[in-house]
Amino acid sequence: MAAGYLEILRARHAARLLTGTLVGRLPNATAALAIVLFVRAEGGTYSLAGALAAVYGVANAVGQPVLGRLVDLYGQPRVQLPAALVSALAMAGFAFAGTGVLPLAYAAVAAAGLFTPPLEGGLRALWPSVLGGEERVHTAYAMDAVAQEVMFTLGPLLVTLCVSLWSAQAALLVVNALGVLGALSVVVSPPSRAWRSAPRAAHWLGALRSSGLLALLAAFLFVGMALGSITVASVPYADDHGGDAVYGWLMAALGLGALFGGTVYGARRWRGEPARRLRVLVALLAVCYLPLMLMPGAVAMVLLTVLAGVFLAPAIACAFVLVDRHAPSGTVTEAFSWLVTTFTVGSSVGTGLAGPVVEAGGALWGFTVPAVAGGVSLLVLVVTRRVLAVPGGGAVVVAGSENDPNRAVEPRFRSGDRA
Repeated sequence: MAAGYLEILRARHAARLLTGTLVGRLPNATAALAIVLFVRAEGGTYSLAGALAAVYGVANAVGQPVLGRLVDLYGQPRVQLPAALVSALAMAGFAFAGTGVLPLAYAAVAAAGLFTPPLEGGLRALWPSVLGGEERVHTAYAMDAVAQEVMFTLGPLLVTLCVSLWSAQAALLVVNALGVLGALSVVVSPPSRAWRSAPRAAHWLGALRSSGLLALLAAFLFVGMALGSITVASVPYADDHGGDAVYGWLMAALGLGALFGGTVYGARRWRGEPARRLRVLVALLAVCYLPLMLMPGAVAMVLLTVLAGVFLAPAIACAFVLVDRHAPSGTVTEAFSWLVTTFTVGSSVGTGLAGPVVEAGGALWGFTVPAVAGGVSLLVLVVTRRVLAVPGGGAVVVAGSENDPNRAVEPRFRSGDRA
C-alpha cells in the first residue's frame, strides 16, 4: 500500500505541491474554529461567532469557482498568490479590529472567505503534468483526499495549541501567515508557473455547461448534506452517552474511517468505468449510514461511525476522476472548485436541516437524514448514468492541455477523446 503512495511522492515536485497546498489551505480548514474562539475571547456571543463563521463559509463557497475560472484564464501565480495575500490581510484586519465595529468585522471575514485561493482545484489540475500516467493521477487523487482528512484533523489542533500558548488573535495571524507561505510555495514551483489551461470556448456558464459535471454536483450536494447532518445528530446522542468527550470521539471516528478508506482505495489500481464505480461507492456509503440509527452504546457507536466514514474519501477520489473527464476544455480548475463549493454548501444545508429534525424527533430522526441524503445521492447517479458514462462533447481535451500533457489516447474512450 505504501509503495504506491511513495511512488507518487518521489515524482519531481509532487511532495512540494501536496505539502504546499495542504499548508496553504490551513486558513480555510480552521476558519470556523478560529473565528469562534476569537469572538469568544473578545467577549462576543456564540450567535455572533456562528454568524461570522457562516459569512466566511458563504463567501468562500462563492469565491472558489470564481477564482477557479480566473486561474484557468490567467494562470496560477497571477491569481493564487494575490488571492492568498488579500485573504490573509482581511483576516489580519479582523484579528486587530476585533468585533467592536460589526460591519467592519463582517466585511473582513467575508473578504477573507471570498479571496481564499482555490489551491485544492489547482493541485488537481497540476497532477497530470507532474505525474503523467493516468493510473498515477488516480492514485494522487486518492492520496489528496486522504491528506485532506489529516489536515482537517491536525489544523484544529494547531489552532487550539496557538490559543493555549498565546491567544486567539495570534492563532488567526499564525494560521493565515502559514497559508500565504503554502500558497507561495506552490505558485513559485516550476509546474505551477508552467501550467496553462487548455483553449476554452467562450461561454458564460464556464464549467457548468457540462451536463456530466452538473450530475456530479447534484449527487455530491447530497453527500455533503449527509456529512453535515451527522455532525448535528451526534450532539444529542453524545449528550445521552457521555457528553463532549463522546462527541469528539465520534467526529474523530468519522475522519478515521475516511482516512482508512481513502488509503486502501488509493493503493489499488482500479479497472472499469469510474462512473459505475462511483455508484457502487455511494451505495456503500449510504448503506453504512443506516446502522447509525441503531444508536448503541458509545464504544459500538464509535465503531459504526468509523464504518460510516470508510467510503467517503474513495467516493470523493473517484469523483475527481469524473470531474477531470467531464470538465469542458480549459475549465478544469473551475470544475474542481465547483465540486468543493457544492460539497461545502451541501454540508451547510445538512447542518441546518438536521437541527430542526433533531429538535422534533431527537437523535434517531437526526441519523435518518444522512441515510436519506445518501440514498438520494445514489438515485441522482443512477438517473444520470448515461450522462456520466461518456464525457460530453465539451469535455474533449486538446493535445497539450492541462488534462493530458503526454497527449495519450485513452483506449476505452470514444475516438478523439483524451485521457
